[in-house]
Amino acid sequence: MDNCCAGNFFKKKQSLPIDTTFKLPVPVANSSWPPGGDFATEIIDLGGLQVSQISTFNKVWSTHGGGPDNQGFTVFEPSIPQGFFMLGCYSQPNNRPLFGWVLVAKDVCANTRNPTLKQPVDFTLVWNSASMKITQDAPVYVWLPTPPDGYKAVGHVVTITPDKPSLDKIRCVRSDLTDQCETNSLIWESGSFSIYDVRPSNRGIQAPGVRIGTFAVQNGSANPPSIACLKNTKTIPKYMPNLQQINALLKVYSPTMCLHPSEEYLPSSVDWFLSNGALLYKKGQESNPVPIAPNGTNLPQDHNNDGAYWLDLPADATNKERVKKGNLQSAKTYVHVKPALGGTFTDIAIWVFYPFNGPSRAKVKLISFQLGKIGEHVGDWEHVTLRVSNFSGELWQVYFSQHSKGTWVDSSQIEFQSGGNKPLVYSSLHGHASYPHAGLNLQGEDNIGLRNDTDKGNNVMDMGAFELVSAQYLGSAVIEPPWLNYFREWGPKIDYNIDVELKKIEKFLPKNLKSALEKILRSLPNEVLGEEGPTGPMVKNNWNGDEV
Repeated sequence: MDNCCAGNFFKKKQSLPIDTTFKLPVPVANSSWPPGGDFATEIIDLGGLQVSQISTFNKVWSTHGGGPDNQGFTVFEPSIPQGFFMLGCYSQPNNRPLFGWVLVAKDVCANTRNPTLKQPVDFTLVWNSASMKITQDAPVYVWLPTPPDGYKAVGHVVTITPDKPSLDKIRCVRSDLTDQCETNSLIWESGSFSIYDVRPSNRGIQAPGVRIGTFAVQNGSANPPSIACLKNTKTIPKYMPNLQQINALLKVYSPTMCLHPSEEYLPSSVDWFLSNGALLYKKGQESNPVPIAPNGTNLPQDHNNDGAYWLDLPADATNKERVKKGNLQSAKTYVHVKPALGGTFTDIAIWVFYPFNGPSRAKVKLISFQLGKIGEHVGDWEHVTLRVSNFSGELWQVYFSQHSKGTWVDSSQIEFQSGGNKPLVYSSLHGHASYPHAGLNLQGEDNIGLRNDTDKGNNVMDMGAFELVSAQYLGSAVIEPPWLNYFREWGPKIDYNIDVELKKIEKFLPKNLKSALEKILRSLPNEVLGEEGPTGPMVKNNWNGDEV
């Protein structure tokens, strides 16, 4: 099935009912996905080690203070299916609904002399709360398994008695099936003691590291966590969705994007931009730009970004202003599907193209103002990423890209279109960064920084009107359009003096606020400042790597 076949799954843009109340996504049964392959079959084999994703828990212990929003945290044990074993407890802060998962494991290795799982030989008490003056259910004891030679601990056991747990309580994993992990988000801290969620250190489409969902304990040390993650030693794409399943996932989970009511610079399709007068420039031949062929077939295809070529708006003023505004009626999204976390998840990156990025706006205490030319650039690529479980097909997280960075948000913390599983994405005014909620998102500190205003307006975009442009694990089944393999800038380098622009603004500010604003603005990437034209999706680090 090629891209024109994928077009059969396009959806028309329309006015959509929007409900901004918080709700958990509606559960989708595994049987909802089209058959074929091993996607959403509940168990993944990492190489003689079967793992299953568990999201039903039994509470072990909680405290009700400290950590995020000073609400404490809770520890849970997974409900373990017959034949599987616990790899570690799950924990999360209390400032959000219970919404998480942890892997349990089963040894299916044919070599009984060298099984993939073994009991620990002992436990080490790494922390207890008996002497702490905190609001808690009871004193808690956190135990690190001592693994046999050739094995590693991948999680902790938590008890509410000082007695060591039974050795049969947990399993350690054979070392060749483990990978190095790193701390991720903070769960709780008190003094020098901290509890963190962990993830594989090496992440990307070819990285074998598998997140388990367990936590790490650190007691004032900056050393790597004392536990490991898992490693997929089999073919990473084995449990990824096929073409029909990709289309089904997007039919269920494709977001609705809310454009700001005051937004002047709307998205368009790439073809609309290229066919409405966009020009290809070559260094040294600036006086002779070339019109761009449909689908970008005459764009350079060598994977270099040497500054030799760039795109720009039409040369005549009338068409230039028209194309700047974009064309929402033509707009569609461009989808890149890739493995994540050792092939246990599917990342669906959904890209949107804007012909022009408007000027940035700043906030300095109670004053807000436009930043002159700062932030303006031709050709703006933005995206959100859906992270879907390959165990079940459930949507667990959404990544919102924001000016060369971004943030992962659990599905329990985002807004959904009324009556379904389609997340709402808010595009910021002029800058087009993506956010999970409406309001002011300030990029800075101490009430000084770059404004990213989001709100609901009449213009919304159904991101389910898509073109599947890349799914490399499917081989030749998806044909990448020529414009995707254009590695140079999608806009010219804009020559303006940032010092001059800052002086225009700073003359209205008290001296102590000028330096604070300038420090924040100078820390922004050149693409954000508008000095350099942005590159396309395939040039971004997250194309082959993880979102950051």
